[in-house]
Amino acid sequence: IGIECPAQLFRSIVHFASRDAMNIDGLGPAIIEALLNKGFIKGVADLYYLHEKKDELVNMERMGKKSTENLLISIERSKSNNIDRLITGFGIRHIGLRAAQLLSENFESIDELAKASVEDIMKINEFGEKMAKSVVTFFRQEQTHDTVEKLRRAGVNLQSTGKKKIKDNRFEGLTFVLTGTLPTYTRAEATEIIESFGGKTSGSVSKKTSFVLAGEEAGSKLDKARQLGIRIIDEEEFKKMIS
Repeated sequence: IGIECPAQLFRSIVHFASRDAMNIDGLGPAIIEALLNKGFIKGVADLYYLHEKKDELVNMERMGKKSTENLLISIERSKSNNIDRLITGFGIRHIGLRAAQLLSENFESIDELAKASVEDIMKINEFGEKMAKSVVTFFRQEQTHDTVEKLRRAGVNLQSTGKKKIKDNRFEGLTFVLTGTLPTYTRAEATEIIESFGGKTSGSVSKKTSFVLAGEEAGSKLDKARQLGIRIIDEEEFKKMIS
């Protein structure tokens, strides 16, 4: 996004169009290189204005009418992607697929994410300061703002369709560590419940841990919790907390 070096710009557009990002079928490296050489695109947002150059595209080498139509359909289809794909496509440093997914679950839109502080982003489980700073730095750049506005005008979706609904904030500021096998909940289900009440889960016990939710065959995490004096709860107690 807003990259001056031609090689970097080329790589950023290849990444943006890739299967893991905006998934624009028919937009391979050779086509991207040709579009750049002809000056049809100068950044990722320009892809969404290529329909204005349909006649020129048809006459390009390797294109033709059918390939051009298919490419424009694929570009149009990508406009409705959820924002996790767009965030991935931006190629923000330290932000991979999982991090992009988490951002789309915790922010309602690209606009909301762009206004977020390092502290706001660090509230997300799995986000450290380095990742949060990288996101904030990216969205503070004028070139990013220009790109987002250009995408908005083209009708690219900037709203999250996967934001987690928080029932209430009873677990806000609390961190749970799960260990062992719970009688009825899977680990994923318990994590989802904790997050739906505004809490966080962590993979390791530390002084910052609020509760250790322990099941059968709980391992070393239980020992560490006892050493640190962290409160240990079982599933029955957990169910009382969420009822």
